[in-house]
Amino acid sequence: MKKIFVIDTNILLNNPASIFKFEDNDVVIPISVIEEVDTFKKDLSENGRNAREVSRILDRLRERGTLSSGIPLFEGRDDSGSLFVYLGSNMDVLPGVLKDSTDNHILAIGLTLQKQYQGARSVIIITKDSNLRIKADALGLPAEDFEADKVDISHLYKGYSSMKVDASVINDFYNKREMKIDDKSLYPNQFVILEDQADPNQFVYGMYDGQDQVVRMLDPHSDGVWGIYPRNIEQTFALEALLDDNIRLVTLSGGAGTGKTLMAIAAGLAKTTDDDEYHKLLVARPIFPLGKDIGFLPGDLDEKLNPWMQPIFDNLELLLSGGQNSRNKRFSKSYQELINQGMLAIEPLTYIRGRSLPNQFFVVDEAQNLTPHEIKTILTRAGEGTKIVLTGDPYQIDNPYIDSENNGMTYVIEKFKNERIAAHVTFSRGERSELASLAAALL
Repeated sequence: MKKIFVIDTNILLNNPASIFKFEDNDVVIPISVIEEVDTFKKDLSENGRNAREVSRILDRLRERGTLSSGIPLFEGRDDSGSLFVYLGSNMDVLPGVLKDSTDNHILAIGLTLQKQYQGARSVIIITKDSNLRIKADALGLPAEDFEADKVDISHLYKGYSSMKVDASVINDFYNKREMKIDDKSLYPNQFVILEDQADPNQFVYGMYDGQDQVVRMLDPHSDGVWGIYPRNIEQTFALEALLDDNIRLVTLSGGAGTGKTLMAIAAGLAKTTDDDEYHKLLVARPIFPLGKDIGFLPGDLDEKLNPWMQPIFDNLELLLSGGQNSRNKRFSKSYQELINQGMLAIEPLTYIRGRSLPNQFFVVDEAQNLTPHEIKTILTRAGEGTKIVLTGDPYQIDNPYIDSENNGMTYVIEKFKNERIAAHVTFSRGERSELASLAAALL
């Protein structure tokens, strides 16, 4: 039995192609939603770009028929669902306390369709607005979030796993430096910890090669990078992935103070300035304020960006002053000199669309605040020889339109876990300071 999905504005602004994700079911867009999308189309933000894309998609579909009577979403498919733009809504079906608004128009259309089909077809509201879902439920209308881009965060891929083995297996692994393993649950570039089943304090670790189906021992980077030394096994894994030029996409997730951004920038500086593997280290982050926004900032572009990019500058200053051992100065130049030499660039993500980025070590900080569509835009900018590192905490999101399960970072982690050019590490242990670790655990 085909279902009918009534789509809210925020679904279209989050993913313009979402109307094609409902398989053989019918999709209804209220005319009030079209009106609301229209108010965004002149914006220069991601919402504005998505609003214009929604208009282009609907205009292309309109060429194949009439939206008011339904247009098949997939040409040449007998089981294709249809798209309808619903022109009117009878507000009398709603309680008088509900005022005239786009959300309430959606509810009225849902109830009208539910009454029309009288159980022959399910009518479901699709929205990211939790209040709309609550009101729909109160009125007896099923309501859901858009599930196509959602990932079950409780089962999110960690990037490493542990195995209990006999001591003889560990000894053999030490001698041969690799071990054949036929485990369908392992993913390419997954880190594997082999623990002695009799003594958990005895262990060895390696990286899984999905093509040859072997776990290969890792050589620890005892010299560190730019004064930064791994403080735990997760940071050791991350450094291995960051310095491996065969891995073109690295995702690092974890809470505040776990070292994600610092490790990524340190590896980028090493690969760019020391090894000359990349032409430039590019560090970017989305602009979302913590707490109430302070409004427009004075000055030129650099002065406006400085408060937003200060976390990046803090990490660079630590690295350029000698890393974790500040008495041992690692580099005599300031980061401004690296910027002037064209070896380092620090930018917002606002202007990434349309660019091509060849031979760059590209770090995207706070990637959890990006939508799957925005992440796709970033990854498709990667030119030949470019490596992209995404860092972020899926549980610390400032973007009001996404959550821990449908943000771009968790989406990429899940989609790329089977790819040989990608690696992921989840950080769980804070290393910023004792106070920071206790605050993260207790508050």
